[in-house]
Amino acid sequence: MTIVDPVWAMGLMCGTSMDGVDAAMLCTDGVGIAAFGPALEMTPAYNADQRSLLEHVMRQEAQGRAKADEMSRAIRAVTDIHIAAVTALRARLVHDAAVIGFHGQTVFHDPDAGRTVQIGDAARLAQSAILPVIADFRSADMDAGGEGAPLAPFFHFALAQHIGAREPLVFLNIGGVANVTWVDPSKAKPEEPGALLAFDTGPGNALVNDWMARHGEEPLDRDGAAAAQGRVAEDRLSQNATDAYVARKPPKSLDRNSFALAGERMAGLSMNDGAATLTALTVRTIAASVAHMPSPPARWLVCGGGRHNPEMIRLLNESLSAPVEPVEAVGLDGDMLEAQAFAYLAVRSTRGLPISAPGTTGCTEPTVGGVLSAPRPPDRAHPSGS
Repeated sequence: MTIVDPVWAMGLMCGTSMDGVDAAMLCTDGVGIAAFGPALEMTPAYNADQRSLLEHVMRQEAQGRAKADEMSRAIRAVTDIHIAAVTALRARLVHDAAVIGFHGQTVFHDPDAGRTVQIGDAARLAQSAILPVIADFRSADMDAGGEGAPLAPFFHFALAQHIGAREPLVFLNIGGVANVTWVDPSKAKPEEPGALLAFDTGPGNALVNDWMARHGEEPLDRDGAAAAQGRVAEDRLSQNATDAYVARKPPKSLDRNSFALAGERMAGLSMNDGAATLTALTVRTIAASVAHMPSPPARWLVCGGGRHNPEMIRLLNESLSAPVEPVEAVGLDGDMLEAQAFAYLAVRSTRGLPISAPGTTGCTEPTVGGVLSAPRPPDRAHPSGS
């Protein structure tokens, strides 16, 4: 058996909220986790003009008519901020990265159409950093019949083994959309049948955030305070727009705005009652996800912004038959998990190891993803007189 030493890798992630670029270091051999390294968040990721441009490109790309010059400007803006993040993080490092995992900025994702678009100039980033860069993580999976998402589950499998889990557990990410990764840590490899099941459960924070943006002073329910003071309007949850999706078997994934209609059904409620009802919707769709899992998990570890909402965590603990805790309870960094995931996936990609499997994305077979951009060698000065 060939033993491959762990290497330091850097992962870069900027989500669809576009509020910051996360950069994180991870030491791994692409199988286990040897060490976690420094990390940082660059916020805001984009200035007002850049954000406006990216939002415009997203709208245009959804209609299949993004203009080449606007797309080029958007790619440059995305690449610039990621180069700045790499430079800032490298200033803190003792050990430099051997490779960079560059997710890029998603401007379009429609698995039903078999199309996903993440922008960013990986070749330019590689040349700036003078390091190999792995990007375009999703296309190979979609070519293999997968949804191109989620990609973090293989990292979740490594984390479960890293923390010494013995029984099946769930990593629950509550972002705009909520998603779960059910992990059986007794399996030898993440691509092994039965090792992983991952899917979007339904709304996460998006509906509550949009409600509070319209009715509150902030675009979020800080600390779940409004939901804690409100009453759930059960009539608004009966035969809700999420029901058919919740019943559908995975694999399945969502867009942030898939359930905008559910939010519209809250019209006429007080601010607190609307927040309470939408929070209950998120919690109930998460709880319903257990029906799709091979066995009930012994533990739920929460990452994403929702872990900062004590009311949501309280309701989840009431609704689920196993403890629900933020990932910090086991020594992990919930703010950097996705950036660390792309560092991990970059190393797997360089070593020809799969990064998705039928249980995570619905692809037909375990699939190696990622495209390598290598820096060009430096120009050599010609000898005089040559």
